[in-house]
Amino acid sequence: MKPVFYFLTVLTVFVFTACSESFLDTSPTDSYTEDNFWTSEDNVVSAVNGCYQVLFRHAGYKLYLDNITPNSYNQSGQTQLATGTHDAGNVDWFHQVWNLNYEGIGRANNVLAHIDAVTLNESLRDRLRGEALFLRALFYEELVRLYGDVPLILAAPDRSEQAKLPRDPKSAVVTQILADLNQAAQLLPPSYTGGNIGRATQGAALALKARVLLYENRWEEAAAAAEAVFPLGYRLFSNYRQLFMEANENNPEVIFDIQFSAPNYVHSLNLNLDLQMNIAPLPDLVNSYLMSDGEPASSSSSYNPQQPYENRDPRLHQTIVIPGYIFKGITANEKRYYATGFGFKKYTTYEDHTSYPSDVINSPLNIILLRYADVLLMYAEARNEAGGPDNSIYDALDEIRQRAGMPDVPRELSKEDLREVIRLERRIELAGEGLYYNDIRRWRTAETVNNGPIYNSAGVAIQNRSFNKDRDYLWPVATISIEQNPNLEQTPGYTK
Repeated sequence: MKPVFYFLTVLTVFVFTACSESFLDTSPTDSYTEDNFWTSEDNVVSAVNGCYQVLFRHAGYKLYLDNITPNSYNQSGQTQLATGTHDAGNVDWFHQVWNLNYEGIGRANNVLAHIDAVTLNESLRDRLRGEALFLRALFYEELVRLYGDVPLILAAPDRSEQAKLPRDPKSAVVTQILADLNQAAQLLPPSYTGGNIGRATQGAALALKARVLLYENRWEEAAAAAEAVFPLGYRLFSNYRQLFMEANENNPEVIFDIQFSAPNYVHSLNLNLDLQMNIAPLPDLVNSYLMSDGEPASSSSSYNPQQPYENRDPRLHQTIVIPGYIFKGITANEKRYYATGFGFKKYTTYEDHTSYPSDVINSPLNIILLRYADVLLMYAEARNEAGGPDNSIYDALDEIRQRAGMPDVPRELSKEDLREVIRLERRIELAGEGLYYNDIRRWRTAETVNNGPIYNSAGVAIQNRSFNKDRDYLWPVATISIEQNPNLEQTPGYTK
């Protein structure tokens, strides 16, 4: 059974009034205000649930980020970002993602500002405070990763104080994110049972801390944060494809995810991925999968150009729909997967050898934000960058490779060669999860890999990608956001 914490009433109230009539000063009996809301345990829990609720509207967007990378393509969306024709006013995401994250931050700040005024069991108070701190850090992490400098707001929402705030330095925001996560890791439990499964845990706080430090190139600290997750009981799920199926949700690999449940909380990734192909794998991704002997196709004796998708890393067929192979009970063909010739299996609820009616489009499948395989990869990368190859790095990579059914990583690699192994392993293991966009930006390789034409499976150019290294490593602040707050300076390289 899925957790049900998000079905509780969501009540996060922001009240701004300027009335002075005495009869308006009475306390209402049929609605909540800031004065009468923070009076019960149920209301505090509902307010924390309201913070989680913001994540539902994040869900699909996160996966679509792969369409701005060599991993995938959307013929009707993300076009401006992919081709470098975006500006501060022509991409809805710039405004929507900013606003969504600040909505989540405002809700978390409201909890943190009022939780001490409510009579609560202290262990519950600590846990709820930890959840709010984790979620605030999660929202701020996304903001600094995409925009760099952003306003740092830690108080409960107050339009008169906060509507005209300027951008704070990214370094100050990152410092606050890490402080929130350190505190959250001390307050949160290692796990939950029953209806609380799915809430933020100690492991979630530490894993997110590792990600923040990794993205900041703070290698030794990132490795230590990732290593702190190891004793908490997480482990790789036995089957890579089944890891992303509803029957196996909340398994020991999942550290934190967005929890969905039919019929009220569903998404449309079945429709978007398989029927509309709004996130369509590119041959550049497909061809990057190694052969089953661990060698690239260009040097492997097991590669047959007449059967190019045979003897590949098993994750290829567990992640991507390949023409000529069975999916949804029928043989897939390029005409059906018209966008690029390929489709994504990951994050659909469809099995290879099962037939489905055409109306099975809504999905309650949870969307994973943090999982143990990513922690192993973060540890491997951070350790390698901090000091070069060692056995612990090979052990972490081999654990992932062995689950996939691939041979171990060759020993005695140089730091530079192992870096390339780790980067490819991240691309393959995390394909379709929306993380590659973050990776090519923090590696500063986007200017190389995201410039030039992209092709479909027939070798026909379908889009010309463009990435401006002097501008595109950060998003602009949306024009409308600056119109609403002229104190927001525009990101360098963009005009207001």
